[in-house]
Formats: sequence, structure tokens, C-alpha cells
Amino acid sequence: MWNKANLIFLWAMLVSVVAMATQHRPFQRTKGINGLEKLVVRDPRGRSFEVYLYGGQVTSWKNEKGEDLLFMSTKAIFEPPTPIRGGIPVLFPQYANTGPLPSHGFVRQRFWKIDANPPPLSSHPSSTAHTDLILKSSKADLRIWPHKFVYRLRVALGHGGDLTLTSRIRNSDVKPFNFTFGLHPYFSVSDISQIQVEGLQNLDYLDQLKNKTRFTDHGKFITFNSQLARLYLRAPNKIRIVDHKKKKTIVVRKEGQADAVVWNAWDKKVADLGVEDYRRFVAVEPVAVEKPIILKPGQEWKAILQVSVVPSVCSRKSCIPHT
Repeated sequence: MWNKANLIFLWAMLVSVVAMATQHRPFQRTKGINGLEKLVVRDPRGRSFEVYLYGGQVTSWKNEKGEDLLFMSTKAIFEPPTPIRGGIPVLFPQYANTGPLPSHGFVRQRFWKIDANPPPLSSHPSSTAHTDLILKSSKADLRIWPHKFVYRLRVALGHGGDLTLTSRIRNSDVKPFNFTFGLHPYFSVSDISQIQVEGLQNLDYLDQLKNKTRFTDHGKFITFNSQLARLYLRAPNKIRIVDHKKKKTIVVRKEGQADAVVWNAWDKKVADLGVEDYRRFVAVEPVAVEKPIILKPGQEWKAILQVSVVPSVCSRKSCIPHT
């Protein structure tokens, strides 16, 4: 016979199991804008990110206060085959117009799938919540880029609320191929005129607004008062975006991508960007462009983007990040 104490114990165990199952649910699959499927991933502290299966694109990354740390255009179009403006687009197998394909390649215009059983990731930063996506080359892809590939993408929240995107691209063909690559994060800022980008001083860059003319950046940091589009060559693996008004620093860490792009459209007319949107974002992009990646059959290439936000102590002259 079950006595009262046994029933209470059984009930407590049942509640505990249900709570654990709910807490460790990997993601919520739901409908986003225009019915496009998206995954919502939360950690126990209420931090979250959202990723659309269309494009494998992260469109939101929120801290425990519910503040979105990524920018989305007020005119973003969620209608395939149009790419989504904002968040973190995935650019493969071509960055920008560096080859014969349409600008920025085609995977940002494909429907990805959930990777239910991904291979283990070696030396991956520990996470509190993550999801895995996969994209395989289709017959339509092979008609415009005749190389078979498998692209695995893990998006993860770290214990400190940082966001990590790990890309693994495998050559599943019988012949080698090469590609250029980039992730294009749009970071939310208070005002483009109130920020500076640090860590790229004394580097050579190609000015995209001046026919890719090569210059050397002798400034201590980058500020913005007009349109800017620069490809920095052999950039360091740590770049900082200091937001004076919000007294915070966005720390961008990269692995596997040798170069970096800094971009803001300023008041240049862009069809799917609101007139005043340029004030609220900066793009600091880890890319592999100067030296294309070469993959032999069966070989896999890995790239990591990790972003975090830390407070800054600001004086009238400068801000010092607590990194």
C-alpha cells in the first residue's frame, strides 16, 4: 500500500523530472515572420537567440534584460528568395562579389535543416544552450556551383551570455574546391557616431569604396562620419566595438577567418534598409577573402565567431572595456 509519505515523494520526483525536461528542452520550433520557421533557444537565466531555418540566419540575441544585441533592418524582407537584412547572415561559398556567383553566395537563401545527430565538436566552448543546423548542396546548387559540400552550423549560448557560431564545411565531392567565406553580424549600437572600432590599427585594408585600393590604417581606432566599407587583411582574432553612449564594449573573437570587414552604409540608399537605420548598427565581419580556403575531398574546415558584451568605464576622452 502507498502511504502519504510515499505519494508525496513520488509527486516530488515527478515534478522534478518534468522541470528538468522543460529546463533542458534544446529549443522551441515555431513560426516567425510570414510563417517562416525559426528556432528559439533560451538558457536558464532568460538569455536567448533566434535562428531562422531560411538562411540558417540568427536574427536575435538577447541578454537577461531582454535587450537585443543584434540589429534587424526596419525594412527587412522575410520573403524567399530575398536575403534577410540584419542579424548574422552566412556568406558562402563566396564573399561579396569576389567571384562569379551572385554577391555573398547562396546559402543565405536556402532552407537549412535541424541537425539531429551532429558529429562531436572538439575544443568547442562550453554552452548552456545550443542548436545545430545542416545544409547539403542540392541539384540546383550544383548547377551554379559544381561542388558537393556539407555545411554544419552550431549556434550556442555560453555561460556568460556570449554567442558562438561554429561553422564546419566539408568537401563531400571527389575533387577539391576553393571558396571565400564570411559571417556578417549586424551589431546593435546606440548611435553610429558614438562608437569606435578598436584592434585594427596599423593594418592594411582594401577600401571597397575606392575600387579596392590598398591603404594602411594608422589610426588608433575607427570612427564613423560617412559611409565606410573596408576589408582588413590578416586581422587579429579579437576586435572591440566600444559604444560610448551605452558604456559597453562588444568583443568580437574569431578563429579560422584571417580577415575582417568593417561596414556601415551611412546615408547610402539601400532598398531594404530604413532611412535612419544606419545610425543603429555597425557590421564587423570575420571573413576569409584574401586567401581562399582550399578543401580536398573529405576534408573539413572550421571557423568560429564568438561575441560577448562587457561594460566599459568611460571618461570624457575614452572608454576602457572590462575584458
